[in-house]
Amino acid sequence: MRLFVAVTLGDTIETAATRALHSLSALAPRARWVPPANLHLTLSFLGDVDAERAAAVTQALTPVGAAHAPLELAIAGGGGFGAPARPRVLWAGVGGDTAALGALQADVAAALKPLGFEPEHRDYVAHLTLARARNPGGDRELAKCVQALQAAHWGTARVDRLVLFESQGGRYHPHASFPLSAS
Repeated sequence: MRLFVAVTLGDTIETAATRALHSLSALAPRARWVPPANLHLTLSFLGDVDAERAAAVTQALTPVGAAHAPLELAIAGGGGFGAPARPRVLWAGVGGDTAALGALQADVAAALKPLGFEPEHRDYVAHLTLARARNPGGDRELAKCVQALQAAHWGTARVDRLVLFESQGGRYHPHASFPLSAS
């Protein structure tokens, strides 16, 4: 199974994203847009994992959730990855308690490292992926979307759990959930 660890942002953000993505997708119709129900903040991508190793991942993540308190995040603004004139990825910005989110991501990475999942060598930067260019060289139309995102504000979300997701054919299914329960 193909797994990743993430946090979700709830109904308020999903509703705002649905409206915004409808408008944005009209500006860049050739891009691959993330369905609003699939929006999440990835903390660690694990890739293909067999059932035995998935059980070990579940066991390793349980104390991580218990060590962190729920947190509040705001989704506003955004940008693109890649050349400014031809971004490859369109993203929405994440604000609010990003220090707590960074600490959560670091603890997830530390818990998974003994299982052979090497953490990325770059600093974690929280962002909400909205679309990807179909062309590896980027998409001029996504640059229009970057401009449109500058004034966007989608609201706040209370993050109260980690989720181990399984990806199947573009759909994400919760494999396990870990409440953030520290006080």
